Amino acid sequence: MLLAASACATPVGVTRVSMESMSERLSSNVLSTGQPSQYSEQLLTRLGLRARFDDEPEAVLAGLRGPGTGLSREYLFALSELSFFHAVTTQKAEYYLASTVYALAFLVESRTKVDDDPLDPRLRLAANLYNVGLAQGLLAPDGESVEIRSGSRPLPFGTLEISVKEQSTLWSGYKMSRFIAVGQFEVRGFLNRYRQAGIGTPLAAELTAVGEGPEAEAARKRIPPRLKVPVTALLRIPKVAEDIASGRVQGNIEIYAADFADYVEIGGRRLPLELEPTAVLAYELEGAPIWDTELGSFLSALRPPSSESLVMLHPYRPGRVPVVLVHGTASSPARWADLVNELQNDPRLRDRIDFWLFTYNTSNPILVSASELRASLQRILTELDPQGRDPALHQMVMIGHSQGGLLTRLMVTDSGQRFWNNVTDVSFEEVELTPETRELAKRVFFFEPLPFVTRVVFIATPHGGSFRASSIVLNILRRIITLPLTVVGGVGELAKAQAGSGRTLRNVPNAVENMSPRNPFVRTLSASPIAPGVSVHSIVAVPEDGPPGGQTDGFVAYESAHLGFGTEKIVRSMHSAQGNPGTILEVRRILYEHLGIPCGLDCEVIERVDEAAASLDAQEPARAAPASAGGVQTP
Repeated sequence: MLLAASACATPVGVTRVSMESMSERLSSNVLSTGQPSQYSEQLLTRLGLRARFDDEPEAVLAGLRGPGTGLSREYLFALSELSFFHAVTTQKAEYYLASTVYALAFLVESRTKVDDDPLDPRLRLAANLYNVGLAQGLLAPDGESVEIRSGSRPLPFGTLEISVKEQSTLWSGYKMSRFIAVGQFEVRGFLNRYRQAGIGTPLAAELTAVGEGPEAEAARKRIPPRLKVPVTALLRIPKVAEDIASGRVQGNIEIYAADFADYVEIGGRRLPLELEPTAVLAYELEGAPIWDTELGSFLSALRPPSSESLVMLHPYRPGRVPVVLVHGTASSPARWADLVNELQNDPRLRDRIDFWLFTYNTSNPILVSASELRASLQRILTELDPQGRDPALHQMVMIGHSQGGLLTRLMVTDSGQRFWNNVTDVSFEEVELTPETRELAKRVFFFEPLPFVTRVVFIATPHGGSFRASSIVLNILRRIITLPLTVVGGVGELAKAQAGSGRTLRNVPNAVENMSPRNPFVRTLSASPIAPGVSVHSIVAVPEDGPPGGQTDGFVAYESAHLGFGTEKIVRSMHSAQGNPGTILEVRRILYEHLGIPCGLDCEVIERVDEAAASLDAQEPARAAPASAGGVQTP
């Protein structure tokens, strides 16, 4: 009898479970599993309220709060999590807001005890309840946007009076007019999703232009209106414990743009802000018209060059080195998204660089696009720093992919008379042209190095031309590409002016013709010297392992992308190599070098992996050696 009983499970004992079950039990909470954590469950069970909470949750929550005075950390945390649980069940916004208020009280109450218990998991969970509860509590009727406005909101135990700090909603000549919670977004298409765990609700802010006059216009001139700004909304309640007791909670909402703040002080403690920069960037590019216009802008270049072809992702911040990205043929700035996401979230780079994006009609003659780029760069420096007091603006880095690399090269090239001589034997001073055409020709055919561009990076750039620019392709494109009327008219006038020189201009060369290995443009540019003192780097894409010679990336042969001077990095990729991890690593290394930042552990790890791989490759023949003198190889 006794033996039989001992073989059965005892009323009290232990059962071994899997590590997964153990981990789930330790980390389970209302946000991860939809059920309250062990901390809230323990309090309910101890008070004999577990079953009653299922049947009468609002009565139990009111009882836990009581008069609202003397609430311990244990009670504050349970009130926050259980209020959130009830809000999810009923979709009552007042309980989401109550969860936020209780969570903030818990975090403020913890400020003197956090050093005693730094591993308390409730601290992180309380911050998450605050962040998500605020977004859900302020959710607009459309179910997507978050209402950031002053006014009174109901709470289960009173009211929450919200005052919005309006100044914090202004950003670079714009007002943040609509806010989208991004924490629950699933992000696709990026190598990594970067986020900073902290306090506050991460949002994507949409923009509306505000203000009149030259100052307001200049502030937003370079910022595209469709840009979404990563921000964090913070609800401050200066006297949260007293307000919970009185039932009249006074709160202030402040908006912090991620490019200006990543930490905040609350209750005497310096806390990180919750940031979701990758999610905001992905939301901005979701369904963006830019994807539809890449090919369209290549096939039709009728619109005149825009003075805002060079755009910025942030307002001008003195002391930041500009990194100018120039896309390639039938492409757009969106193709730089992975590189921007990786490097803009590098803690050693994000406060020292600013990305500028150049967009252009990629079917235009390359010299025309390059003249537009040069004018845009000169104009923006004059606008931002007319006195030349910011040395960072004069340490500019330019990165060009494919055709964009040829435009980039023209920014650091002294062309002399070479491009003009390709067109006519008549000297520029002697040719008879209207003032407008003479000015166009001067801009297009003559290039001098820009002194403020000190480093260039070429990615998959056809310095020697692209083998894809065949006669068949050119004949097809020539029929469907339209070119700017100013260029067509100017070249027509130039043709008449030099009719007696023995040369004729049969057609206006488009960008693809310019990149043909037989075209005079690409041969002339390749022979033109890059300015002394400019640091030059090449990133060459080849798809296969082994020596790069003889390989192509689908559009550009290795021999065309290879310069023979500066540094060269081979990446295993097809032509669109901008988002290749090897490309981004090399650009990161180059920017570290430019800014004098030690590469550190990341570079050391990569070197060690390369050394280990080489060592293993060297050992491979020994592993495959015959097992005996008879030459029989072991399986």
